[in-house]
Amino acid sequence: MTGCSSTERLDRAATAKGQAQAGVLLPALPDDLRKQEAHAAVTEGQPLISVLARERQALDRANARQGRTIRFYDDLASKLGSRQ
Repeated sequence: MTGCSSTERLDRAATAKGQAQAGVLLPALPDDLRKQEAHAAVTEGQPLISVLARERQALDRANARQGRTIRFYDDLASKLGSRQ
């Protein structure tokens, strides 16, 4: 009887060790989420209001990308479980 019990414990321990060593294979981060947004070019003689408008558009794109990054992370965290 004790032989079976120790075999079962060894099997469970080996399974747990294998799962721990396997780790987690994370999905690739979408390329878009790594992109850096450039500042709007300033051309001599161009009205500053147009530069400001293009800067605001760039900020909107950056904020949208940050939102996609947050949704990507939250989705990943929900699939893997909270680590906190």
